[in-house]
Amino acid sequence: VGLYALCSGSSGLSLPQVINCLLGNGDKMSESIVFNIRLPRIATAIVAGILLAMAGSVMQSVLRNPLASSSTLGISHGASFGATVGIICFGAGIQGTTSSASAVTIYNPVVVVICAFVGGILSALIILCLSKYKSMKPSSMVLVGVALSSLFSGGTTLIQYFADDVQVAAVVFWSFGDLGRSGWKEIGIMAVAAFVLFVFFILNRWNYNAMSSGAETARSLGVNVDKVMIISMFAAALASSVAVAFVGIINFVGLIAPHMIRRFIGNDYRYLLPASALTGALILLISDTFGRLIAAPVILPIGAITSFLGAPVFIYLLFKGAGIK
Repeated sequence: VGLYALCSGSSGLSLPQVINCLLGNGDKMSESIVFNIRLPRIATAIVAGILLAMAGSVMQSVLRNPLASSSTLGISHGASFGATVGIICFGAGIQGTTSSASAVTIYNPVVVVICAFVGGILSALIILCLSKYKSMKPSSMVLVGVALSSLFSGGTTLIQYFADDVQVAAVVFWSFGDLGRSGWKEIGIMAVAAFVLFVFFILNRWNYNAMSSGAETARSLGVNVDKVMIISMFAAALASSVAVAFVGIINFVGLIAPHMIRRFIGNDYRYLLPASALTGALILLISDTFGRLIAAPVILPIGAITSFLGAPVFIYLLFKGAGIK
């Protein structure tokens, strides 16, 4: 799929031209298109998809909620609020038209990631606290996620109200979700985060298997449920926050990727975690390629494409959980 994405676009590069570029034998224009535009975009789609899908898979286990994901629980909107604070209040983003032709350039990604992480963690903490309160049902937690999303969206709007026109335009375009704004430095940060978090999640695979059967079952098997839940939710919030900080809000990847692959390989987190990560990367890469080709040379926002894919799946899961066929 990545090779197809490299060959797809308005510039009309053929497969032999792309292969020559990858081997270092292409002309300057073709190499510029491949290495400065298409290849970073493909790498961003793969790494961001891995982060979002892993986060959703882990949240569904530790909260025992099939509807849990960073987008349905408000974590993405919390991270987006934090990133907006970093861009406007701390000046971490500027208006510009750099290599990605984006309306905003993140020249201080560390500040944006930290701010996004704080916003995502705040939302995760609220979810954790409420999940302990009177054994809240999964459907109620989704409603809390909707409320949190509205709360953080309101906070983002309020910050934009006091910003100047250039800053508002930059943040609005940033929030659409765009895989083309990340350079190799940003991709490196996301890749390191994805690798570290993947190792952490894999080391806890048996804990997630136990917790999927219920808290009491997990405790009887020697799992410190509260500790694993808190640390894993923090790690999942970090994964979502890092992705949102660099690519904007991309909905439902963390929800649909685990459910799609679960039908083929089951609920064993030894296989579900890596398979969900690969599925998330595949979904995001296919969605981005579709968004680039459907109205070429106009590139549609990736957040809109994934929302069209994820919303029907979300509705199906709600009806399935209610016992309606």
